[in-house]
Amino acid sequence: MTTFLAVVLTALLSVTALLALLRLYRGPSLVDRVIAADMLLATMVGAVGAEAAVNRHATTLPVLVVLSLLGFVGSVSLVRFAVREPS
Repeated sequence: MTTFLAVVLTALLSVTALLALLRLYRGPSLVDRVIAADMLLATMVGAVGAEAAVNRHATTLPVLVVLSLLGFVGSVSLVRFAVREPS
């Protein structure tokens, strides 16, 4: 049962990452690319969290915290850059 869930979860996360990469590549605007990059990072956090849950260990918790903070800071800074009015 656990192997089946791991395979299904891997397939769903792979499709999500592929779609985010596609939007990152084809996105017509900067905002589309920023959202796609944030979605890709969220998918990575989900994948690392799922791996930790399936293997029942908590050693990857610092990695999850760093990835989450990186995603938050990166998204906020890019949105601030995109919204900045020309002077």
